[in-house]
Amino acid sequence: MTSSEPGDPTPLPDGSSADGPYGPPPPQNPYAQSASPAAPPPYGQPQPPYGQAQPATGPAYGAPEQAAYGAPQQPGYGYGTPVRPNHPSATTALVLGLIGLAGIMFCGGLTLVLSPFAWRIGATAVREIDASPGAYGGRDQANAGKIMGIIGTALLALGIVLLLVLIVFVTGTAVSTSP
Repeated sequence: MTSSEPGDPTPLPDGSSADGPYGPPPPQNPYAQSASPAAPPPYGQPQPPYGQAQPATGPAYGAPEQAAYGAPQQPGYGYGTPVRPNHPSATTALVLGLIGLAGIMFCGGLTLVLSPFAWRIGATAVREIDASPGAYGGRDQANAGKIMGIIGTALLALGIVLLLVLIVFVTGTAVSTSP
């Protein structure tokens, strides 16, 4: 008498053998959907109508390789890549521009004297960021500081002109009324 081991195929009464301890594998469904659906067309491409098959894409079909969700893979961007540091003067220009313009409401315009410095520092930072692309970030901060510096400097110049006109008017009136 032969003993059968737990993993040995056991002959069945019809002459076939069971492939495992639980019997033969279930038959495959010929109508089953495939596990991987077709990739959506790239952004900006027209979508096929509902229910129609989408064209095959990928490197085998001549289309460029794409990352998840159809976005093209760009080197140097994503998880694990270092973030570019801001230019050291970008935040300084932004803060000086904000203080210069906010001083109009809170300090009667005395802080507008910071605006030319914001303009100069912001312009220098933008120039240095543009000269070495990829080395520094913060171009938007530096540019915002530069623009606020320009606005503040124009308001400062207008205030100085108005102050001089007021001084001339007051001294002219005082001189003409004296005997």
